Amino acid sequence: MNYGFTTGSCATAAAKAAAYALLGGIRLEKIKIMTPAGIEYEPKVEDVTVTSREAHCAVRKYSGDDPDVTNGTLIYASVSIIPDGKEEVIIDGGIGVGRVTRPGLDQPVGSSAINSVPRKMIKDEVRKVMREYDFEDSLSVIISVPEGEELAGKTFNPRLGIEGGISIIGTSGIVEPMSTKALIDTIRIELKQIRAEGAKTAVISPGNYGFEFMRDNYGYDLDKAVKCSNHIGETLDMIVELGFKSVLLTGHIGKLIKLSGGIMNTHSHEADCRMELMAAAAVRGGADMKTVRGILDSLSTEEAYQIMQDEGTDEAAMKYVMERIRFYMDARTGGRIQTECIVYANKWGLLGKTPGAEELLRPDV
Repeated sequence: MNYGFTTGSCATAAAKAAAYALLGGIRLEKIKIMTPAGIEYEPKVEDVTVTSREAHCAVRKYSGDDPDVTNGTLIYASVSIIPDGKEEVIIDGGIGVGRVTRPGLDQPVGSSAINSVPRKMIKDEVRKVMREYDFEDSLSVIISVPEGEELAGKTFNPRLGIEGGISIIGTSGIVEPMSTKALIDTIRIELKQIRAEGAKTAVISPGNYGFEFMRDNYGYDLDKAVKCSNHIGETLDMIVELGFKSVLLTGHIGKLIKLSGGIMNTHSHEADCRMELMAAAAVRGGADMKTVRGILDSLSTEEAYQIMQDEGTDEAAMKYVMERIRFYMDARTGGRIQTECIVYANKWGLLGKTPGAEELLRPDV
């Protein structure tokens, strides 16, 4: 499987190339940046235009084996001089980059939808060029995507309150392949390996943050855990097939709330009824209609949980959520193995757990 690179990496590479063109008069054919994942990115630089005070460059998005609506799209950066002697990098979005119109996202209302990690990447790489040329004024960096407004209609941006274009995103700088068959085959191989090593419990999580939660809070050896991505149902099937005695699933509320409704593939393309399920849990927890409406209008599950917490219905709601998750895990596995689950949130940590969950994190289980 081939990994790709995020819109954030593309924007960073284009901005760095434009900075070289503006400050050094260099029209690069390729540009190198280092992604937060520690993987070097060296794309071709396209559509270079340079004047005495401004430079424009583009990098074409490459998504690898991941199905992505932005694959092949040109991400542009325009870099211009601000003669203020402050040595800053000021970033904004141009045509085709969305604007945030609702609270609760990575950037505040009114800002361009260029998330915090890409902003840091752009600043770090552009400042390298500024230092190389002893440049003491500031640079303005405008990121634009000519096709962005059209592409945004194929994403969840309009629903999230991001208007006018796509988001410039990415936390690692790379896009991990999501070819379904290849990914499920990889999950199977990893499960077979730990089973062959004598493990009776399969410890799984949709992503790295779930692993980090287990490590940081329980000291769990992550070499014994398996990333199941969005394919929880198929992973449970394989766990039963391979003869495990139990399974522990750990994940963020944003993913696992879907499991409380019996959704076994948590990819947003498959299903996204997070707020409806959060609202249902709140009702079970004794919430009034004002609370329910607030949850349904939330942009994230953490925002919805905050509303529950403010109204004092969070504990009862999460107890219900954990019961439903356990019910659907048992249904999928046919009751043939012990199923346990831990749900967390970035802001609060542990939100809920099934009765035997922590027991399965013991090294001798």
